[in-house]
Amino acid sequence: MEPSDALHTLDAFRHSFYDCLHRRGDALFELTDALLSADGVPSPVHLSLEASHRRGWGSLYAALDRGWIDAEALRGLLAHHPLGGSGSTPVYAVDVSVWPRCDAECSPERGFYYHPSRHSAGQPIVAGWAYQFIARLNFVRESWTAPVDVLRVRPAQDTNEIAAEQVKAFLCRSPEEEEKAAPLFVFDAGYDPVKLHQGLEGWPCQILLVRLRAGRRFYADPSLAGPPSHTGRPRRHGPKMKCADPSTWPEPSAEHACEDAGYGTVRVRAWAGLHPKVRAHEGRGSRGPLPIVRGTLVLVEVERLPRGERRREPRVLWLWWHGSSGVLPDLDLLWRAYARRFDLEHTFRFLKQSMGWTTPRVRHPEQADRWTWLVLAAFTQLRLARPCVADRRLPWERRYDPDRLTPVRVRRVVLALLPELGTPAKPPKPCGRSPGRPKGRRSDRAERYPALKKTA
Repeated sequence: MEPSDALHTLDAFRHSFYDCLHRRGDALFELTDALLSADGVPSPVHLSLEASHRRGWGSLYAALDRGWIDAEALRGLLAHHPLGGSGSTPVYAVDVSVWPRCDAECSPERGFYYHPSRHSAGQPIVAGWAYQFIARLNFVRESWTAPVDVLRVRPAQDTNEIAAEQVKAFLCRSPEEEEKAAPLFVFDAGYDPVKLHQGLEGWPCQILLVRLRAGRRFYADPSLAGPPSHTGRPRRHGPKMKCADPSTWPEPSAEHACEDAGYGTVRVRAWAGLHPKVRAHEGRGSRGPLPIVRGTLVLVEVERLPRGERRREPRVLWLWWHGSSGVLPDLDLLWRAYARRFDLEHTFRFLKQSMGWTTPRVRHPEQADRWTWLVLAAFTQLRLARPCVADRRLPWERRYDPDRLTPVRVRRVVLALLPELGTPAKPPKPCGRSPGRPKGRRSDRAERYPALKKTA
């Protein structure tokens, strides 16, 4: 994209984003600009010192506390600015990231969630809020993704059901040019393929891809087990396939092999028409026989791991795929799509470490929701500004092509674009001095909320 066209696209996005902000919209927009150009975010109040934030620090906190963002309009705006380079099939990653709030006893709706690097009582769990993201991926070796939706998952809610509803809502507002191709949604091992399949039943254009444990078992069609018996109940499960026992593997339905610069020789095999045994609590509590959920089991084997990870031995990767077209999947697309899923982890790290997504110590989850939307809007502006900026490389840093700049490099120089773009936010008006708290009045003790533990 030409720099002039990219600049026009960025300017149009900023004005559309401003239209999504209603109550205290000017303060929220200037807070986003300050977040976009700040070197770091030690706390939200430091953003009021940025030149793009013309209001006081009190207006900043009031906007987070009492502002209103049209989340549905903003979701539609993000969906209409996709990330290019993903080919004819749109590929999206779905994953959950946790905002830790371990000591926030006055914050409601906290739950216990897994965290890889923080521990509580010797366990890798933290108390906080969980946010589920949908982000578009591409097949270029870079750390950019395009988050198009985010939703806070409450402790009592099932992550698989919320993911299915979130995907369906996204498909209803996806751009018209994507309706011709069935998008591929890539999930991680924490999601259950049976629940996702049941939740998206009736949406024939969807494709699911979920990483599986290596110890799972699947069953073929009962007709492959021989002629049916004349007595007893008809068979519901055919020959058993154990992922950990190659002697039980039948001949694959499809196979693919290729050479990759990072992974060496890649071999992909697929077995169609398999199904797992569904437990009683996975059958939605209905009486009668439990449902049979058929899909395609995919095995990915690589010769080596990419540079930087070769200290570990590569392990086999089991995937579950389901599509409504009735044809076998594109195996080359599947393994490459799952390899690119980890780009979303880079986005999470950048949002937390550089843009301060989990830095504010807000009390209420609604304030965290508003801050999350502002962070996503700022990150999208960084992505749109990449063709418009020149690299400002430090002497010890690697050189990059102009179209391969990282989010850190773009954020370093995006401040120069803001005067050229201008701001649709209205200038602040003096409102006088606040009278403050009446003399002799004391604040009541804040209510305490325990973190909720999710039960099976």
